[in-house]
Amino acid sequence: MTMNNSVKLIGWYGGDEAISCSAWTSTSRDLSPEKRERIPALIEQLWNAEPVPHGTPFEKGMVHFLVNCDIASHIHLLKHRISSINAESARYKELKEDKYYIPDDWPQEAQRHLIGFTQMSNQWYHQCLEELTPILGRKRAKESARFFKTYNSQIESDVMFNMRSFHNFLTQRMDDHAQVEIQEIARQMLNLVKNIEGNPFQHTLNAWNL
Repeated sequence: MTMNNSVKLIGWYGGDEAISCSAWTSTSRDLSPEKRERIPALIEQLWNAEPVPHGTPFEKGMVHFLVNCDIASHIHLLKHRISSINAESARYKELKEDKYYIPDDWPQEAQRHLIGFTQMSNQWYHQCLEELTPILGRKRAKESARFFKTYNSQIESDVMFNMRSFHNFLTQRMDDHAQVEIQEIARQMLNLVKNIEGNPFQHTLNAWNL
């Protein structure tokens, strides 16, 4: 089953107000109307502080996603300082859906070759699982059979970033040198955060020039 990589925002916490209150804890967290007006300038000051940003308050804002993507892109997600990540595991269950990703910028002939190879690998995966189960037991059979799964096989991941980590992810993975697929995932995440009702991270994203 060919599927595009996709991202869903399933939750968020904090926003600009929580980030600002964290920074103001050393003095007073009371949010008067006058202090609320100072939030944009404070966040700008925190992020652009010299010689380095005052980053810990940004860890009080969180964004939470459900990501369906190819294993190669999943590996990129694992390489960041993130709050938490859990993913669908072929070690604990049989991957029966056989979801896979085909790059849309490939020539049609190359796409057909990859589709054929992926479908054959999925057939071997299920056959291996069936044949090894009576020999090695179900647990070891699942561990072994997944070696037939290709890098374009898709799994679902539960990914949560604090905003400090989210900035690190966006700046590295929306860069032109990043893999095309992870660039698109990063852009989807950013657009979802920008479109949260009420725009709770507006001033943080402005400070990041995003």
